[in-house]
Amino acid sequence: MYSKMYTKYIVYMSLKIVKTALYVEVTERLRSMVASGVLKPGSWIDEQKLSEELGVSRTPFREAIRILASEGILRIEPRKGCYVTELTDQDLNEIFPLMAILEGRCAYEAAEKASEADIRSLESLHVRLKKYADAKNIDDYYVTNRKIHEAIQSLAGNEWLTNMVNDLRRILNLSRHRSLHHKGRIEESCQEHLSIFEALKIRNAQQAEELMKTHILRQREVLKYLKSPEVLSA
Repeated sequence: MYSKMYTKYIVYMSLKIVKTALYVEVTERLRSMVASGVLKPGSWIDEQKLSEELGVSRTPFREAIRILASEGILRIEPRKGCYVTELTDQDLNEIFPLMAILEGRCAYEAAEKASEADIRSLESLHVRLKKYADAKNIDDYYVTNRKIHEAIQSLAGNEWLTNMVNDLRRILNLSRHRSLHHKGRIEESCQEHLSIFEALKIRNAQQAEELMKTHILRQREVLKYLKSPEVLSA
């Protein structure tokens, strides 16, 4: 028979776990709202309104804000509040080359380690990607594109690499989706992915790495073009 003190301890620990899970859930919800564009880059976070909409108190909400700020997704300005991070051109110029190196390495290691079953699973994702590209379905294309990148990353099986890629991917999600709106980019992106997949199928690690690097850097080129004077004045 448990003592009353032990029973109280168990109840206390259970409550603490529930509380911890709540702020984790709030963090994921806010991260999703940023990634989907519900909370736009540069926008102010209305803490009271959002916490009420999510049905949580200020404590888990503020903990979620603190976590997302540490990840670079949000920024906290003293006496002003919290804002969704808006990446500058300098930020993108610095981040994309790093991401290209890291995701290129993922492709390299995936080519060396992937089994035939892994390749078949990856092929089904590429079939879906092509379908969405042909239909110009940007939202579903983006989701499938992300799944492919994550699958290749998983096949690499490198925990250190995974952690670094995840950190940068969270930041780049603030801008990457926009590149697909450029005319012809969704078809171009799809062809790049199909070429990377062919390199993976024949286990050409070096080619897979170089093609992935090119794919990532091409996204930066498109984002630059979308902010060029000729586009903005059109």
